[in-house]
Amino acid sequence: MTPQTPSPALGPASEPANADGPAYSFTDREATLQARKQTETLGQRPGALVIREGALPPRLFLISYDEQTLTEQECLSYDELWASFQAHPELRHWIDVRGYGDLALMERLMHDFALHPLQMEDVLGDFQRAKVDVFDNNRLFLVSRMTDFTSDLEIDDDQLSIFTGPNYVLTFQDDYDDCLNSLRVRLRSNFSQIKRKSSLYLAYALSDVVIDHYFPTMAAIGDYIEGLEERIFSERRERRMLNRILRIKKDIVRFRRLVYPERDKISEILRLPEEVVPEDVKVFFKDLYDHAMQALDLAESYRENITSLTELFLSDQSNRMNEVMKVLTIISAIFIPLSFVAGVYGMNFQREAPPAGPNPLNMPELYSPWGYPGVLAFMTLMVAGQLYYFWRKGWLGKQR
Repeated sequence: MTPQTPSPALGPASEPANADGPAYSFTDREATLQARKQTETLGQRPGALVIREGALPPRLFLISYDEQTLTEQECLSYDELWASFQAHPELRHWIDVRGYGDLALMERLMHDFALHPLQMEDVLGDFQRAKVDVFDNNRLFLVSRMTDFTSDLEIDDDQLSIFTGPNYVLTFQDDYDDCLNSLRVRLRSNFSQIKRKSSLYLAYALSDVVIDHYFPTMAAIGDYIEGLEERIFSERRERRMLNRILRIKKDIVRFRRLVYPERDKISEILRLPEEVVPEDVKVFFKDLYDHAMQALDLAESYRENITSLTELFLSDQSNRMNEVMKVLTIISAIFIPLSFVAGVYGMNFQREAPPAGPNPLNMPELYSPWGYPGVLAFMTLMVAGQLYYFWRKGWLGKQR
């Protein structure tokens, strides 16, 4: 599948409504929910199912298909879904569960589809790293991390859990919206390759769409970095610019931590025996591995770019400080000799000392009619000489 391109509305000049706020904001959300999950599951036995606070009520979607037919429905109850699934064993099915807010429903799904409690615990935890497990009858349990971005450059990071079976794929996600609509459109097509292949190919297609959505996310990050590069030399609010750079650097590191497990997961799938993943499906996973490597290369490139951007910003700040110090040094160098001359003539030693007569070692200029203009002229020549010397040295600008 060709990687998607970002929306043209999201360019380097795009900014969140709060210009001082983070450009990307999924790191704090993840940390908050992980901390809440650890608190809720503290001391629980392994495999205990816990529904986190605020989980959405489940919505159940069923797509049943073969090469000639396709039916698509949202089931109002689990009994309706189970009856439709059981009534057509000759078809392949995609059962999509969106929302985790019903513990009884999750337990029935676990029982009816023979899912392991530890796997369901990973599903409901919702912050499991990307991985693949093989369980009974060579079925697969896949975890992927979906990313999507909004018009104000905020990134959503959600978990997609995939279970494969002989004639079905069962997916779980905690939100009603996802990045899988393009796959649903492909399924509705009469010429879709998915409808002619096994259910395992549908699991591949789901992973493919997830990884392809990394590219518009990375493109948005790249555009934002380019915008930061352009503003470094014009932005005068140094603290705000540095905050933006540090925030995007944190998010790039977070994104790399999403992509690395995806690459490792696909690599592990390619090593599975043929009775688990047939060779005709492994060919597609090899292509998916190339996509994951490309996304990882982009993440590495952007990490190097943001590191260079940080160094460029600090170098620019240092140059600005040097310019300020140069001006202050020149001003000080001009006034130091003037202050010396003024200080010497401000000592007020008397030239006349009656009745003994003049003091020959004291300042004769004090009573000279041209003493004051002469000292001013001398000080002016001193400043002119200094400025000429600074100009010859190039401290006041380039010589012609």
